Amino acid sequence: MLRSVEVTADLVGPMHGEGFHNLYWQGRLVVNLDCFICERTDHTTFLERAEERAVCSSGDQDGKHFTAARIAAFDSTSEDERLRLRAVMDFWWTPFRDSKHDRPAIALTRAPWVRLHLGSYCREHGESGETSIQSNMVRPVDLGCRHCGALMATSAEAPMIRLLN
Repeated sequence: MLRSVEVTADLVGPMHGEGFHNLYWQGRLVVNLDCFICERTDHTTFLERAEERAVCSSGDQDGKHFTAARIAAFDSTSEDERLRLRAVMDFWWTPFRDSKHDRPAIALTRAPWVRLHLGSYCREHGESGETSIQSNMVRPVDLGCRHCGALMATSAEAPMIRLLN
């Protein structure tokens, strides 16, 4: 069964002028999903924009494997002092029982979390940077530039994860 999940995140900070660091979503996200391929629940899954498949962490000795998931859509909007990031992820899901913990799989894990990777550019030092936010961090989270130390943005609320179908 094809499932879709929408992930949204809001950041507050200087989106232009003094202190602007051109913060943007890098097109990578990490989410926990139940994987029907390795028949394990709550596994870390790595997705990249423009890739037709994702990578499941598997957690077994065999290591990672490909799984049927992709970033289907993404966008970002900026207004005033707010940057909104949005991604839609499609993935295949089917009922199964976890082969190790003997519990049923569900379309969206029992405690879903997501990590969004962000890029930035420090005009003061002419350097690019990278950071991330994730849903299981204690809020508020300040994102500082590793080059000049300036506050780039604040994540006041956890990214939202919503099963669409």
